[in-house]
Amino acid sequence: MNPILRNFPDAFTSQRLDIRAPRAGDGAELHAAVSESWSDLSSWLPWARAQSTPEESEVLVREGQAHFLLRQDLWLLLFEKGTKNLVGSSGLHRMDWNVPSFEIGYWIRKRYAGQGYITEAVRAIADFAFTYLQARRVHIHCDERNVASRRVAERAGFRVEATLSRAQLANDGKLANIVVYARLA
Repeated sequence: MNPILRNFPDAFTSQRLDIRAPRAGDGAELHAAVSESWSDLSSWLPWARAQSTPEESEVLVREGQAHFLLRQDLWLLLFEKGTKNLVGSSGLHRMDWNVPSFEIGYWIRKRYAGQGYITEAVRAIADFAFTYLQARRVHIHCDERNVASRRVAERAGFRVEATLSRAQLANDGKLANIVVYARLA
């Protein structure tokens, strides 16, 4: 089946989070969250090499909404339940609809770090993938040195499958080992 014909929700909740696809108007809150968290994000995330403007953030969320509708990338924003406070971002990326298989990526806004929000989100998003998308495999790739990200994967029930040696150029210019975590249906 062509992925664009798949019907599934663009929003769902967990215990403390409203999790949904980006929408027009989310750019300002995204920009504020990324700016607040820049020192942490720029250490690990390939997209965090140059800060964006508020206008560029709005373009990004509108493109994200389009990609979600086209089933090309399922970017999700994480809001404190019942508010417009952006806690972080996650989503299902680099999908293979034939398997189906999805990679979860994630980041947390600095003020919400260490409170279990990302672990909660990753569990909910993996469950969403298995339930609504009939995923057979959900995986996480992270820099071996990113201890916080690795802990999230482990607390969310993912198991190490492999370590890919010198597999990615990190933001610090060094070749990084990438740890692959997975959960299977």
